[in-house]
Parts: sequence; C-alpha cells; structure tokens
Amino acid sequence: MRGTVALATLGCKTNQFESAAMEQHLREAGYEVVPFARGADLVIVNTCTVTAATDSQSRNLIRRARRINPACRVVVTGCYAQVNPEALVAIPGVSLVLGNEEKRDFLRLIQEDSDDGTVHVTAIRERSEASVLPITSFAERSRAFVQIQNGCDAFCSYCIIPYARGRSRSVHPEEVITQVDSLVSAGYPEIVLTGIHIGGYGNDLQPRLTLVDLVRRLEAETSLPRLRLGSLEPTEISDALITQVASSPVICPHFHIPLQAGDDDVLKRMNRHYTTAFFSELVKKIHDAIPQAAIGLDVITGFPGENDEAFERTYGLIDALPVSHLHVFPYSRRPGTPAARMPQQVPPAVAKERAARLRTLGERKLEAFSRNFLGETMDVVVEGGQMSGWRKGVTRNYLQVRFASDRVREGQQVRVRIDAWTPDGLVGSLE
Repeated sequence: MRGTVALATLGCKTNQFESAAMEQHLREAGYEVVPFARGADLVIVNTCTVTAATDSQSRNLIRRARRINPACRVVVTGCYAQVNPEALVAIPGVSLVLGNEEKRDFLRLIQEDSDDGTVHVTAIRERSEASVLPITSFAERSRAFVQIQNGCDAFCSYCIIPYARGRSRSVHPEEVITQVDSLVSAGYPEIVLTGIHIGGYGNDLQPRLTLVDLVRRLEAETSLPRLRLGSLEPTEISDALITQVASSPVICPHFHIPLQAGDDDVLKRMNRHYTTAFFSELVKKIHDAIPQAAIGLDVITGFPGENDEAFERTYGLIDALPVSHLHVFPYSRRPGTPAARMPQQVPPAVAKERAARLRTLGERKLEAFSRNFLGETMDVVVEGGQMSGWRKGVTRNYLQVRFASDRVREGQQVRVRIDAWTPDGLVGSLE
C-alpha cells in the first residue's frame, strides 16, 4: 500500500473522465482512494479554468486540502495548471504541477518528484496527437465515458480552452473501439462519447474521418447497447449524422448543442461562425427527422454588448424552437480572452437576471417536452440513489424518470411506463 489519495475535480466531462482514469491507475498502483474530507496523504486537484471563479475554486481546494491534513502532498493538474502553473506552484503545500498532456504520465511523475515546486507543463498547442489514459471502470455503474478527442481550434472570444487543451486531436478509431469494448464487457449499459470538440473528430487523422464514420464502426464492431453523443457544435451536425441517429437503435436521440446567443451581432463578437437563421433551421431539421429527440442548448447571458433588445431576441428565438433542455450561464469575464477586454461589459446582476428568465423558460420547455411521453413505455437505464423503495433512471432521450422498485440494480436497463409529470421529473411504473 502506497498510502491514501483523494481526487478533487472541477469542470467538464473530459476532466471527469481523466480523473476517473487517474483514480483507476492509482488503485492499481496500490493507493487507497479516500474521500477528500478524510485528509489523504496525497491530494490531486484536477482544475478548471473556464472562468476566474473556477480558478478561485481550484485555489480554495488546494488550501482546504492543507487545512484538513497539513502534512499532505498536493499535486495540481488540469486546465488552470496548463495555462498558469506559476500561480499554482506558488501556493504553499503544492509539490507538483502537471499540465494536461502530463496526465498520461502522472503516476511516474508523482513517484519521481518529491520536492516542492516542481512543474511539468509542455507547450500543448504544439502537440498533434491525442493521448488518453485507458480506463475500464467508473464510480457510477449506469454509464461510462470514452474520450474520443481533445483540444479545440475554434477560439471563441470568451474561451481560454484552446490554450489549455491545445489543438483538436482525435483518438484513433481502433483505440476508441477497444475502449468501448472493454467497458461494454464490464457491464456498462450506456457509453457517452466525450471530448472538447467531438464534432471535429477525425479532421486531423489520415485518412480523414468524421464522427459519423466512428459511430458507424462502433455500431458495427461492438455490442454496446446504448451510445450517447456529447456536446456538438452546430456547424458540425451534418445531415449524415442526423440520418444516422434517426435510423439507429443504438445512438440515443439526444443532441446537446451550444447556441450561446440568439442575436447575430452578439454571435459575431463571440466569434461563433453561424447565424441565428442557420441555427433555427438546424434545430427544426433535427426535430422533423427525430420528433422524440431531446435537444439541449447552452446559452450565455450578459455577454459584452448584449443590450436588452439582443437578449429579447435570444429569448424569442429559444421560445420559438422545439428544444427540451437549457443550460444557462451568466457571462463571467475570463482574463486572457478577447471578450474580457471588450467594451460594454454587462453588469453581473443583469446577466444573472437574464439567466434566471431563461432558466424559467427552460423549465417550461422541459415540462412540455416531457408531457409528450405520458402513457408511453420507455427504456430506462437505472442510476444510483435508491431511496425508500424508489429508483431513478434516464431514458434514451435524456429524461429523468422515478419509479417504485426494490428489485432492480444500478446499471440495469428496464422498461418503464410513464404515468405522470411532476416538477421533479417524470414518474413511471416498472413493467
């Protein structure tokens, strides 16, 4: 036994995937993984840097780890570590700072370095290949994530991620297939393809491939029961992809698409390369082809220059679209991005008020979408959290369902008749 270790993770699904992979490798190396609050010998903080607030959260986690166990060794990695390692290594108690590419060799680097203040961060924009830690298990049993891509070339004006994750780099399809096969063999009923920019999958490979090519191979060459796609840029949702999802018994009818703003001038300032008309047509095309599909949107409120009229155009666009889920974020000024230097910064209170209005709209949209399935029987993957004889699960089109049962287990796929809608989600009966 090498001692105890705790991992704290901030940020996106890619970070969560990488933390899960690190946890597995630590267990295999003889570490005992314990809760953060217990005060481990070794603490790994996998940081996010998408906003200044997440930078602050990362620093607070480091200081909290040292308060819980003043003798602990703190290793910091992730996107904040990639873009500003000097700020992190200066925090008392930080012994090692690793960039995102160094996660692949994290175990060796942890074992080799013991002095305070060591930094291993490479120039990630120079990397041309994706390096992914293999993984065979996750803490939850209902779904497993497979990283198929890393990095981004979009350079949206509010975003630091291209500097933290590097250029878009795709995992070779054979490696993805092997990873999916191992997770299906381990009993996971749903696989989620994740990355920073998965719609750009295969652009950097030789021969050049597309996301459609990859999912077709996964359907043909593995026995996965259910495949869910992560977030997709609107300009990368092709007719071929929509057709593939519509005809597939495996791919979940669920699209997560970042809109970000429903005003053309704001989209230009964001450096988003589409118009509201294009976006509207795309959503309607998906809905016409797959009426039962969940369509979730990311939206940022209070971007610099978003006046009342621009926000109302965003609200009106979303209100008119057949969408099911909204993920709304008030704009947060991120130092180092062009947007942080733009004039006409919107007061945070105004951004939050606009976000609240959109979240209320999102609740109404979700209710309307959910009610379409009352009386239907749907496939549900059982999730954790059994309570008082009730279980919960998620449908193929990303609806949360609660149902009474004491005989099903987490990770099992069951058939549930949808009986009622409640503010807490759908309620059904096990068939």
